[in-house]
Amino acid sequence: MRPALLIIAAYLLGSIPFGYAAGRLARVDLTATGSGSTGATNVYRSLGLWGAVPVILLDVLKGFLPVWLFPMWDGNAWPYLAIVYGIAAVAGHVWSVFLRLRGGKGVATAAGVMLALAPIAATIAMLVWVGLVLITGFVSVASLIAAALVPVLAYFEDAPIETIAFALGIASFVWWTHRSNLVRLVHGEELGFRALRPLRKADREKMRDPAGREEP
Repeated sequence: MRPALLIIAAYLLGSIPFGYAAGRLARVDLTATGSGSTGATNVYRSLGLWGAVPVILLDVLKGFLPVWLFPMWDGNAWPYLAIVYGIAAVAGHVWSVFLRLRGGKGVATAAGVMLALAPIAATIAMLVWVGLVLITGFVSVASLIAAALVPVLAYFEDAPIETIAFALGIASFVWWTHRSNLVRLVHGEELGFRALRPLRKADREKMRDPAGREEP
């Protein structure tokens, strides 16, 4: 029973919508702003860099903690339960129970999972992600390439085959959650990072009704 409870706990931890909470603190409804995602890119657009950075770190942490911590509590019921906890955390982020099964695209939380499973591969992939954002100007391009690199890097890190398989699955999942970005990239309509200027205060005010509430 304990592993089942820990899987639920991992999902609930992953479901904590840090991006949405940051938006609410600034009186902005992220689900009604920009892409409607509660991920870090939309947080940046809505709240700026200093709003996005803590959200990224917290989203990474909620993927890392279940994988790193929960195996100490599950009684070693199955050696690869850590991967299951990671899947649950990513699922929680993408389909948050607190947001009616809405959420982000899972990149930061998946990075946290991989940081616990294959730290060298995950760290290199994160650095590649940062470099690609700066070089290409597209967060989506950086996320897609970094996700595809992780299983390759995990292989060279000599990670267990189960971890490599999980990394492949996560990479496929990240590409699936970015399918709309791929369409925009093909049509030259994807908004680059440099063009994602944070909304000014006046712009945020337009998104609220006269009573001071966000648009639904």
